[in-house]
Amino acid sequence: MAPAESIETEVLVVGAGPAGGTAGLLLATYGIDNIILNKYAGVAPTPRAHITNQRTMEVMRDLGLERHVASIATPRSLMGEHIWGTSLVGDELARMMTWHSHPLSNAEHDLASPCSTCDIPQTELEPILVNTAAARGSAVRTMTEYISHIDDGDGVTTKAVDRMTGSEITIRSKYLVGADGGRSTVAENIGLELVGFEGLGTSVGVYFRADLSEYVAHRPGDMYWMIQPGFGMGGLGIGVLRMVRAWDLWIATSGFDPAEDEPEYTSDLARDIVHKVVGKEIDFELLDISPWVINAIYAEDSVKGRVICIGDAVHRHSPMYGLGSNTSIGDAYNLAWKLAMVIRGQAGPGLVMTYQDERIPVGTQLVEMATMGIMMLHPLFEALGLDGPVDEETMSRALAELRAPTPEGSQMREAFREAVATALPGFNSLGVGLNQRYSSDALMADEDAADDPDIDMNLHFVASSRPGAHLPHVWLVGPDQQRMSTLDLCGQGAFTVLTGASGTAGWRDACASARESLGIDIRLKVIGPEGDAADAYGDYARMSEVTESGALLVRPDMFIGWRTPDVSTAGELEGVLRRVLHRDLHPKE
Repeated sequence: MAPAESIETEVLVVGAGPAGGTAGLLLATYGIDNIILNKYAGVAPTPRAHITNQRTMEVMRDLGLERHVASIATPRSLMGEHIWGTSLVGDELARMMTWHSHPLSNAEHDLASPCSTCDIPQTELEPILVNTAAARGSAVRTMTEYISHIDDGDGVTTKAVDRMTGSEITIRSKYLVGADGGRSTVAENIGLELVGFEGLGTSVGVYFRADLSEYVAHRPGDMYWMIQPGFGMGGLGIGVLRMVRAWDLWIATSGFDPAEDEPEYTSDLARDIVHKVVGKEIDFELLDISPWVINAIYAEDSVKGRVICIGDAVHRHSPMYGLGSNTSIGDAYNLAWKLAMVIRGQAGPGLVMTYQDERIPVGTQLVEMATMGIMMLHPLFEALGLDGPVDEETMSRALAELRAPTPEGSQMREAFREAVATALPGFNSLGVGLNQRYSSDALMADEDAADDPDIDMNLHFVASSRPGAHLPHVWLVGPDQQRMSTLDLCGQGAFTVLTGASGTAGWRDACASARESLGIDIRLKVIGPEGDAADAYGDYARMSEVTESGALLVRPDMFIGWRTPDVSTAGELEGVLRRVLHRDLHPKE
């Protein structure tokens, strides 16, 4: 056995998935020394999460990775035709225009962000995150397993084991981030209580390679849904074919009744599932077969002392709405700048607690919405007069009636159309991923601000400049006459003050004073003549909801921390930052 090893770092990140990889990458980008522990030899061996929404792509844009990710991902133009049928080669029953491919939804999608939703499997995204983290300074330790830790109030001492040599490793860090997934040992060790329900359904995924372009290229989508006899995904009579790469990498999903014996995950079972979902025997290369369980659980807190849990460690759910890895990456984006500023002595330790205040409601909503998405599939079976798993004869009779030119058939078709429309929000809800509203001591709340109660905030994106909302995207024109987003003026680990031309002098002085007094990077960006960008379309003036001399204080994670109507309040900037950063309320001597 090799001798014990002792290491020091500023932040220890346990887990190298979307949450952990992003956390380490952001910390390294911000200049914070960190170690990423990965208990496995490499990154995800199977595709797992894949839907990548606009908020996540905005994080990639801030990190300089948007083009790289988009070049590997399947574009939205090939994601939107979701087919309901009896099998891939069988009868079509309905189509859905998903992921904002309908012209009306597409316009809303394009107005919401400079970035586009895409489909990149976890097998492709994780290497980008982890490799870039390593290139920027993270120390990535594979085959190294977290065992336990002691938080003594001044730091965290973690015990880990090198799984290749068996040697013990002691790691001393200022903070420990638990990003170790749905069976988080870190969350268990700090006693996080998870509420909700486990085992809502058990499915089997078959990862395989086969050229299916002749069946799908004319109706491109990232998922194909089959209503079939038996016990399918989540206990419903559904088989799913998910595109991993157009059009030769796939996952076929079915299920089994947990009341019965669990099947052996053999090549024979894989063949049966693939052939049933496709609807004919095909030649394919089996890459993996494994089960997964649908849960609906979340933590009601996520910070204990100097230990913070993020990602699937604190929210576990069905894949509906495609929010899993997106929310995990959002967790990391919220936390990383706060840890960086606390470690650099630019913020008080109370700032870290605001991660919990801001992200626990997001994770809770995610679990609730994803669970509701599964429930939206039940009306499809009710419309066909089916109840739970059915045999082939009953299914055939229901499908025959659905096609029959009879009054009963007409009534069933109408009910089925309504059921498909009911299921559509599970794949087309812009607001669920984009309308997060934070409430914490890391922002100056505007008590008079409120969203329109008549707008479905889950379905539609609502732009707002209120504190606690994400900075809205509008197009500006840069000095080189190229279009740029409001988001391109912000981020990169710094606070940004956005103002118009007539606020330039006052806010320049206020930023300089705050920068000197607080020792932080705070940038002034002027939108207007002779500024950093021109409001050529007039959209920023309407979006900002302040006068030209007013300002938006944008946090490093693109969320608005304060807004003020005009330059007369510029002298308040330092005090606002002190409160947001949990600093003392008196200037340095």
